[in-house]
Amino acid sequence: MSFNLKAYNTFGLDVEATYGFVINDFVMFDMAFKKIKESGLPFIVLGEGSDVLFTDDFNGVVLINRLLGYEFSEDANYHFVKIQAGERFDNVIRTCIKRGIYGLENLAFIPGTAGAAPVQNIGAYGASFSDFCRYVEVLDLNNNKLARIKASDCEFGYRTSIFKKKENIGRYIITAVELKIPKEWKPNLNYASLAELQGTTAEQIYEHVVNVRKSKLPDPKVIGNAGSFFKNPTVNISTYEELKAEYDTVPGYFTEGDDNVKLAAGWLIEKAGCKGLRLGNAGTYDKQSLIVVNHGEATPDEVVNVARFVRSEVHKKFGIELVPEVRIFGRNGECVL
Repeated sequence: MSFNLKAYNTFGLDVEATYGFVINDFVMFDMAFKKIKESGLPFIVLGEGSDVLFTDDFNGVVLINRLLGYEFSEDANYHFVKIQAGERFDNVIRTCIKRGIYGLENLAFIPGTAGAAPVQNIGAYGASFSDFCRYVEVLDLNNNKLARIKASDCEFGYRTSIFKKKENIGRYIITAVELKIPKEWKPNLNYASLAELQGTTAEQIYEHVVNVRKSKLPDPKVIGNAGSFFKNPTVNISTYEELKAEYDTVPGYFTEGDDNVKLAAGWLIEKAGCKGLRLGNAGTYDKQSLIVVNHGEATPDEVVNVARFVRSEVHKKFGIELVPEVRIFGRNGECVL
């Protein structure tokens, strides 16, 4: 028995898991856990599979989280939105805007589900999931009970959280998240490409972000990809100044609370000569070099080869090590590139 994952990873890679379950309710969870216990195999949970790369068939159980639904509440100062983990996060944003709940618009059109959002602490255009998280509801497999992990305990960072820690992999299954959104809306226009939008509405910011993302990002239904493959690296000020002296166009963003500068990984990849790179059926996107793509029928090895080549070329040119943003799974579980 096997479960094909091609339709459940946006790279469109033709890989299989030993077993797979599409989870629509907690009854299906029970069935899946029974199989996990019987088999003794590892398991992973996917939403849309938009931030993962499978390097091989997975010798384990895959749970496809399709828990759906919303709950809205409020107090004098905040809107609270509880979202089941299988809901598409962009649908959440559009639903909120229609209800007059503003603040999430900078996160528009990020692929993936609400359950995946806290794992990676998704972010874009100067906003992050952690800015709005009240708590994450999980099924804790240490005691088989539902629990709420407050945002302050989620250890959110740049594309990371408590849910990515090695000791917690296989412990928590995210079932829902609750957002806390201020009623007093202030547009977040700090990101350079949004600065021109002074005086605009949340709806207009949402549409602008969607249009920008569509112009830069390939549709995974047409060209397989998992969005940004690498994180934007941070360097100290002296390293940044050395780069700036040689390349006056190097984009750098000072990070809050320290003296480091965040660099644009896409710029580094392009300057390393890897924009539009193609190796076999995989490559980098010709409009945004940060994205590794499947040009059609690519194998996992071809995608891995592209990612490793890009990382090597950037390191040779700049001495900077790129770290994958996507989660990488091999035959026996999560692994490194």
